[in-house]
Order: sequence, then C-alpha cells, then structure tokens
Amino acid sequence: MFNLPDPSGRISSLRTFVPQENGAMTIDTAQHSAPPSLDHLVGVIGDNLRGLRRRQGLSVDGLAQLSGSDPHILMAIEEGRHRPDIGTLWTVAKALDLSFSSLLSTGGDAGTTVIRRAEQRSLTSRDGLFTSRALFPLKGERQVEFYELRLSPGADESADGHSPGTIENILVGRGQVDIVTADGEHRLEEGDSILFEADVPHRYRNSGDDEAVLYLVMSYIL
Repeated sequence: MFNLPDPSGRISSLRTFVPQENGAMTIDTAQHSAPPSLDHLVGVIGDNLRGLRRRQGLSVDGLAQLSGSDPHILMAIEEGRHRPDIGTLWTVAKALDLSFSSLLSTGGDAGTTVIRRAEQRSLTSRDGLFTSRALFPLKGERQVEFYELRLSPGADESADGHSPGTIENILVGRGQVDIVTADGEHRLEEGDSILFEADVPHRYRNSGDDEAVLYLVMSYIL
C-alpha cells in the first residue's frame, strides 16, 4: 500500500489517481481549487526520485538493479516523461528504504491542516478493486500515516514488505476482510482491529459480499 520521510516530506496539493484500461495510474487534476497541472505533479515525482537516488549514491542503473525496474522507465520518470503507476512507485520506495509519500513531497508543513475530501488523494490498484485514500497532508517528515482503504467485493491486494520496522494497525469500519500476515490468515469483522509487522509481504482480501472499508495507521521507524 501505500504508505510515499527521510530525507523528504509530503505533497501539499492532493490529487486523485484513476486506473486506465492498460492498468497504469493517471492523475485527475480536475475539480479542485488552484490545482497543479499534470505536468507539474509528474515533475515533482521525477525531481524527488532523482534527488533521493543521488542522495543514496545510486546511478539509474544501480536503482534499476536494486528495485528490479526498467532503467529506461526510471529515467523517463525522472525526466517527467512517464506517468508512473502505483506499483512502480512502491517498488522504488522500498528499494530506497523510504515511505511511499516521500516520492510526492513538495515540502514541510506546520500548524493545523484541514484536508477537504475533495482535496484528498486516492491511489487505486490496477484492477480498480482496491483504493487507498491518504487522510494526512503529504508533506513534511512524519513517523505515522493514516489511510482509508476500500476493498470492492472480490478485491485481493498483495503488498510487498515495507521498510524495516514498519507496523500496520487496521480497524474494520465496514464489511468483512481477511488479512494475511507472516503469522497466517486473520478474519476480521466490522469493529475488529489488527496490528502486525508490515516489513514482510502481506495481503488484504475482501471476504464478504459488500464493499469493505478499513482504516489504517502505518508507523515507520525514522
């Protein structure tokens, strides 16, 4: 999931990723006050990726080898010529040992922040059945992130392990889900919660007939 800190932050203007027929994610920049252009948002990702890669002393080929990604795709992302999908960003963030939102950062934040629903970003899986909505400002360094997860009937989303020491704490707001962790499979009903180590592969599956809504608190070791 999902989860884009050191040495970065979060993005102040939130937009929505929507799935396309080819499975890639695109960015919906409509319906918001003073929205950034698509080129700007793609450029933010590219600039952050280049800076974070160089800060760790990696070449493009080195990062490609570390993450199992295509170096030509990584170069195109850095140059703002390619709209990355969520899977690619997660893979790169893990390879760099960073949170997902570090790749989307535009700077720090201070004071009280109100995020209107229309301004919140949703990241959607390639099949369109799993959606993660950030309930925090994607800017500034933080150890804890808060998400709303929605799983349509039939949703079965696998996640690679996040950075070492990452913990996920999930509350089921509606529906029935199976959460697969290193300790096995756990059936959760409305009102149930679970806490587990998320630095190993894990899985979220809607085992009911209706949409499931989960609330996730993700904690990192910085």
